[in-house]
Amino acid sequence: MNKKKLTYITIGVIVFYTCLLIGWHLYDPSTSFTELQPGADHRPAGHIRKADDVLIGEFFMKETSNQPSSQLTGEWPCFRGINHNNQTSKSSTMKWVEGDFEEIWEVETGEGHAAPVISEGRVYVLDYDEQLSSDALRCFDLLTGQQLWRRWYRVPMKRNHGFSRTIPAISNGLVVTIGPEGHVMCCDKLTGDMKWSIDMKKRFGTEIPFWYTGQCPLIDHDQLVLAPAGKDTLMVGVDVKTGKTLWGTPNTINFKMSHSSVIPMTLGGTQTYVYIGVGGVCGVSAEEANRGQLLWSANKWQPSVVAPSPTQISQNQVFLVAGYGAGGALLQVDKSGTSWNASIKDSYKANEGMSSEQQTPINYQGTLITILPKDGGGMRERLAMYRPTNLHNPIWTSAADERFGLGPYIIIDDRLFAFKEDGELYVYQLNTDSMKLLKKQRVMDEGVDAWGPMAYADGMLIVRDSKTIKCLKIAEDNTAKR
Repeated sequence: MNKKKLTYITIGVIVFYTCLLIGWHLYDPSTSFTELQPGADHRPAGHIRKADDVLIGEFFMKETSNQPSSQLTGEWPCFRGINHNNQTSKSSTMKWVEGDFEEIWEVETGEGHAAPVISEGRVYVLDYDEQLSSDALRCFDLLTGQQLWRRWYRVPMKRNHGFSRTIPAISNGLVVTIGPEGHVMCCDKLTGDMKWSIDMKKRFGTEIPFWYTGQCPLIDHDQLVLAPAGKDTLMVGVDVKTGKTLWGTPNTINFKMSHSSVIPMTLGGTQTYVYIGVGGVCGVSAEEANRGQLLWSANKWQPSVVAPSPTQISQNQVFLVAGYGAGGALLQVDKSGTSWNASIKDSYKANEGMSSEQQTPINYQGTLITILPKDGGGMRERLAMYRPTNLHNPIWTSAADERFGLGPYIIIDDRLFAFKEDGELYVYQLNTDSMKLLKKQRVMDEGVDAWGPMAYADGMLIVRDSKTIKCLKIAEDNTAKR
C-alpha cells in the first residue's frame, strides 16, 4: 500500500468518528419518551417513604407449616434468664450427659453477637442479613434447628464489630426485640404476626452508641421497660400488648444511652429499675404507685463505654463494671423516709480488683464470678471469684492457661459453663469458694469472637460465635419453667 492511499484512509476514519461523536452529542432521546401514569406498570401499591424511613417489621415469611416437634416447656425468656441472674435453680431431675456433648444442630447467621431466647420448644434470635440490609427476627425449632418463620425490615448499616448484639424478651405470648439502630419490634411469638413498633431515635431522640444498641428489652409483668436516654426521656414504660406509652421518666440527669441493660432490683425495700447510662448510674421506681419516678442517681463513676449491666450484691449495694480501663465500683443506695442517697463507696482500675469488660458478673451464693478484662494485669482473661466484702483480692481464679477473652458464662444447676471467645467450652463444678474443671470441649472449629451470651432450656445449651449458632445436648432435664 502506497503512502498516499494510507493517508486517505486515515483521514476518512478520522472524519467518520468525528461525525459519529458530534451526532451522539446532538441527539436528544427524550423526544421519544412517553410519560407513565401512576398504576400503568401494574405494580401493587407500596409505601411512600423518605430515604431514612424504616418500616419496622415490614416483611414476613413462614418457612414451614410444621409446628415444633416437641411439647417442651423450658424457658429462657430474656437477657440473663427468667430471674435476671444468668443462672437456673437447682433441679432434682437433672442428669448430665457423660462424655462430649452432642451437637444437635447449627445455623449460620449474619456477623454479630446477638443471643437467643427459648420458650416452649422455640428459639428466637435477632439477626442481621447483609444481603437484604435488614434486621431479621428468626424463629427456630429447639430440637431440630428448623427455621419456622422470620420477620424482617430494611435498615442499611455498616459493619462495626458485627451488627446485632441484643437479646429478645418474651412474655404474654409476645416477643420483643431492639435492633442495632434502636428499632423496637413486637410480634406474636407463635405466628410472627406484627403487633406494634417504636423507633427510639425518632420518638425519643435517642443517640445510638458507637457500637450500635446493646440494650436488651426488659418486660416486667405486662410492661416493656426501655431506657432511650433521649433529650427529654430517660426511661419509659410501654404496654407490651399495645405499644402505648404508660409512663416516662424525664431525663433531668442528661444521661445518654449506653450498651448496658435495665435490671430490676429491690433496693431499700423498693422495687427499682437500675440502669448504667453514659453519665452515671440511676434508679427509677418500679412500684405501681409511682412507677417511672427517678429515685436516685450517682455520677461519680461514669465510664465513656459501658457494656455490662449492674449486679445486685445486697439489699443496698450494687456492683458496677466497665471496660476500657474503667474497672469496677461499689454503689451504695440508702433510703431514709422518702429521701434517697446513692454514692460510690469504692472504685478502682481493672488491674486493682474485680472487673469485666463485656459480660455481666454473676452473684452466686455469696460470691461474685467474673472473667477479668484484658487490661486486668497478670490475671487478665481468667475466671475469678470474689467476696463482695473484698473486691480487690480474688478467692479463686482459673489456671493460667484457662483464659476466656470476652467470652460468656452461665450457671446451670451447680455447674458453670464458660465459653472461650475462640469457641471452646469449659465446664466447672461450683463450690462455695472455688471451682473444679470437669471437662472442656472444642465446639467451634475456627471460632471467632464468641461473645454472645448463652441460653439454656430443656437440657439444651445454645452457644454462638460471630457467624454460627450451635445447639448442644448437655443434660436430660424436662423440668418446666426453668
